[in-house]
Amino acid sequence: MWVTKRAVAVTYRRNVIEPHAPAPPGTAPPWAGPVRLPVRPAVGRFLVLAGVFVCAACGLVYELELVALASYLIGDSVTQASVVLSVMVFAMGVGSLLAKRLRRHAAAGFGAIEAALALVGGCSAMALYAVFAWTGDWGGLWAHGPRCLLVAFSLAIGLLIGAEVPLLMELIQRIRRQDAGGAVADLFAADYVGGLVGGLAFPFLLLPMLGQLTGALITGTVNAIVGGALVLGLFRRDLTRRARWLLVIANLAVLGVLAAAAVLVDDFERAARQAVYGDDVRVALQTDVQEVVLTGGTHGRPLDLFLDGRLRVSGRDERRYHEALVHPAMNGPHTRVLILGGGDGLAAREVLRHPDVRRVDVVELDAGVVRLARTDPALAALNGHVYDDPRVHVTTGDAFGWLRQARPAAYDVLIADLPDPGITASTKLYSQEFYGLAHRALAPGGRLVVHAGPVSSRPRVFWTVDTTMRAAGLRTVPYCVGGRDEGFAAGPDRVTGASRAPRDWGFVLAAADTTPALGLDAHAPPPRTLTVASLAADARAVARTRITGMPPSTLVHPAYAN
Repeated sequence: MWVTKRAVAVTYRRNVIEPHAPAPPGTAPPWAGPVRLPVRPAVGRFLVLAGVFVCAACGLVYELELVALASYLIGDSVTQASVVLSVMVFAMGVGSLLAKRLRRHAAAGFGAIEAALALVGGCSAMALYAVFAWTGDWGGLWAHGPRCLLVAFSLAIGLLIGAEVPLLMELIQRIRRQDAGGAVADLFAADYVGGLVGGLAFPFLLLPMLGQLTGALITGTVNAIVGGALVLGLFRRDLTRRARWLLVIANLAVLGVLAAAAVLVDDFERAARQAVYGDDVRVALQTDVQEVVLTGGTHGRPLDLFLDGRLRVSGRDERRYHEALVHPAMNGPHTRVLILGGGDGLAAREVLRHPDVRRVDVVELDAGVVRLARTDPALAALNGHVYDDPRVHVTTGDAFGWLRQARPAAYDVLIADLPDPGITASTKLYSQEFYGLAHRALAPGGRLVVHAGPVSSRPRVFWTVDTTMRAAGLRTVPYCVGGRDEGFAAGPDRVTGASRAPRDWGFVLAAADTTPALGLDAHAPPPRTLTVASLAADARAVARTRITGMPPSTLVHPAYAN
């Protein structure tokens, strides 16, 4: 974004400013003469640069808002960020070219552009969320709806941001002409500092305090007020009477729309959330890490836990998943157990069914999930109130960083209850380096089990996990269990159609010393949904799907793809 702005400014300087700067007075076009200001030129330049600062901050907030919302609603953050940034940078170049036609009316053009940018940028988050909420799984006509809308907003916002630079350069030079290099330096000093402030304000102020929808609306309001005040206050003498009234009406209309949206945003969000999750939403909160939503859990309705829109716990079949994840790994020494992820406490519930477990360490990134697992009556009942057990110790932190500090040979069992490897933020937790750290943390005879995604619908991802674990020196036994609920998200996409819904969970059991035996601990209460015979049959079925030649995934060469 900022590289493109620099290129626009250099081109503008060479083609517009430099040809006019050395010319004697009177040779420039009439519209390029000095502007009539109500203040001294030095004060006017300062006010313009202050406006540049604010508009640059707002523009970067719009950009980050689109990236964040697209990653949340659609998934696969690398792809969505690439789409938003590339389309926006391209559109900025186009916008700067189109803005050349507005140089004759630079003040009025800038005012109109800022009003349009405030409206489009401020409402972009609500529009994207509305399309997501009320078009179901985006099948049929809406199969590419979210991506098309994302591209449309990126294109529109990029065009408007790109058009700002030529007009601002024109206004600065009309206040007081100076050498081209000095004008560019002043403009970009304000522009880059504004970008820094906007870039820091979005994750540390707007997102945690206001949320995505209200944050975008507030940003649009600031954008409209500053842009309108700059043009109507500083350059009003350069506008016709009609232009002034049109800008006043346009800015008041934009501010009215944004204010109405801000008043209705809570009702809109509740209605959209019910459209997405159903009518029985009990808890909806934005933690420092993600959005957490709990539905059901009362009046006989099964409890569902959504993290950033993906269904992570389904009360209809979570037991099948957690029993399959935990119990095969507990077939052997298991006095010391480490659970990476699993802040909901359900994996720990299965671990504690083995009476000779002495210590369970849970490393969870989101303290908000652990807090819910402790305090929400339905979720705490589902996990058996495991956090009241003195053997369970919780640490808030990143699993990768925590393993780097773990003592060698510290655990008999390591359970990786982590998000799907297809989600960009999770790829490092399925890397060869990560499994090397896990290998080091295992005691002699210890086992590691990993949730590796569905085998039937994403076999390449599943076998990449297996290959990566083998590359880290582990000996693996892949297996799966079927019968999972269709609502579970398959991977990087937030929502999948019924035809794409996975039918199984895939797991990889591994050990360092020898190939682990796939079985169940005979000294613990038997699982409700698993038998040794069913595990063996499923392992044979999985083995027949093996894909050879898959490269291991590393931190610098992630290999996971749909």
